[in-house]
Amino acid sequence: MEGRMGGAGGGGGGPQELSADNVRGIVLALLSSGFIGSSFIIKKKGLRRAAVSSGISAGVGGHSYLLEPLWWVGMITMIVGEIANFVAYAFAPAVLVTPLGALSIIVSAVLAHFILNERLHALGVLGCVMCIAGSMVIVIHAPLEQEITSVKEIWHMATQPSFLLYVASVIVLVSVLVFHFSPLWGQSNVLIYTAICSLMGSLSVMSVKALGTSLKLTFEGTNQLAYPETWFFMLVVAICVLTQMNYLNKALDTFNTAVVSPIYYVMFTSLTILASIIMFKDWSGQSLGSITSEICGLIVVLSGTILLHVTKDYERIPQSRIGLYAPLSPTSATRLNGELLRHVEEDARRTDNEEKVLRRQEMY
Repeated sequence: MEGRMGGAGGGGGGPQELSADNVRGIVLALLSSGFIGSSFIIKKKGLRRAAVSSGISAGVGGHSYLLEPLWWVGMITMIVGEIANFVAYAFAPAVLVTPLGALSIIVSAVLAHFILNERLHALGVLGCVMCIAGSMVIVIHAPLEQEITSVKEIWHMATQPSFLLYVASVIVLVSVLVFHFSPLWGQSNVLIYTAICSLMGSLSVMSVKALGTSLKLTFEGTNQLAYPETWFFMLVVAICVLTQMNYLNKALDTFNTAVVSPIYYVMFTSLTILASIIMFKDWSGQSLGSITSEICGLIVVLSGTILLHVTKDYERIPQSRIGLYAPLSPTSATRLNGELLRHVEEDARRTDNEEKVLRRQEMY
């Protein structure tokens, strides 16, 4: 801890020297964003090929895409990206890794503009620039990762009073939202479902980081699988992820993705960073200037992400038919959104057919 405190730079507010683990975490987070952002484009190309060859779009119940190699390439690309993101949490703090997930949106938007001819508006370009600039600020001022030698140390962090208070607060809030507010206003207020996902998501990321660190130490030769704490963190990951998936699917099946995605990303990222600061003391030993710079960088990234979402071309997609799946984490921002792509493809084909009919009528 002394080395980490010293590396924080005391009272100076300037950039800190990145540790080797931070560099690995950054590289893995960037690779994750690249793979995940690219996977959307590859899967959509695969969906188009499958629809053309079979004549039945996935949006109307077709499953021919399962026989399309390109779609599987996209799915494998996404899985590789998720694995890279999982490992990134084992090397770098969540304060650094989580905001970098927004870069996957940039990759997807830029590739879609050039490959799929989907419009990227001027505000969308500004959103990309803001995400990149904010991410650079966060990377430059990122806190050093605390050296952990055993899962017992992580368990000690997870059972400190401050974090237990946060966990208890999350459980109480989620319970109230699920059993009281969800039945009454879940179908009319977008904040209900997204709040449940974000609160549970913050706990899932902490558990993912704990589990990833345990596996990292195991692969380095210090077996952590013998400790029950490792398996407990694995159980928490499973419970939190399943809860996230359930309520995020409900949110996207009820509300427009253009509304759900930015709200979810902002809430999820903010709560995840808060949980990480409490549990792992990411800001311990950092100067006020560095902390302020990180907060400003985070605000810029969140603002850029919102711009990217609200400028997407959703006007042809009926609200009741927006995708059924979405990201489990902002490191997966707009992730698992394959169903949205299928609906886009179906609506695009229908619009093209209507335009052809109108042209034929005009000829006669």
